[in-house]
Amino acid sequence: MATNIALKRARKAQRRKQVVTQKRRAEVLETSLPARALRGAHAPIQYCFLTEAVFDLGMGTLVLARGATPRHVAFSSFLIDVFCLGVKDVMFESVESEVFEMFMDATDAGSPLISVDPSYARKLLCDLVAWSQSIGFAPHRDFAAVERIFGDVSVDACDAVFQFGRDGKPVYIPGPNDTAPLIRRRIEQLRKCLGDDGFGLETAA
Repeated sequence: MATNIALKRARKAQRRKQVVTQKRRAEVLETSLPARALRGAHAPIQYCFLTEAVFDLGMGTLVLARGATPRHVAFSSFLIDVFCLGVKDVMFESVESEVFEMFMDATDAGSPLISVDPSYARKLLCDLVAWSQSIGFAPHRDFAAVERIFGDVSVDACDAVFQFGRDGKPVYIPGPNDTAPLIRRRIEQLRKCLGDDGFGLETAA
């Protein structure tokens, strides 16, 4: 009899433990980056900006912000290299309008931004990722999660054709934080994929 009671208690404790584990797992999923970006995708689009001279500079920032009102927005920011590396960095934040304005002011100060259609922005990202992957450079590890903020924005609504690289070739411009080993690996990747004459290399200004 005592053994049966002990077994019942053990099974009950095990069930409680499983319920708690499942609840914690659900909470983690709810606060995960993909889940937060997907929730943001349900709000109306407030802003979509892109560095105006991105195809001249090679580097730029793309920002999409959504919110039920302009006073609070969830936004994704993508640091893009249209000359070689594709989507280098991504960020997702949910902030008050004042914080978003400060971020935009700082970004615009580096290089002026212009408003673009969200379908243009999404097509630019998708085409850039496909191109950079074709020469061996994957997008930032969080790209797929953060890109979810575009929601039902369709790339088919945009017929723009993008030319990546410069003068028909990828051009690698090492960043100020790129280490010597990282630079060597990227150059080796370009040589492996394109040959010695298939890409350009220059030092950032």
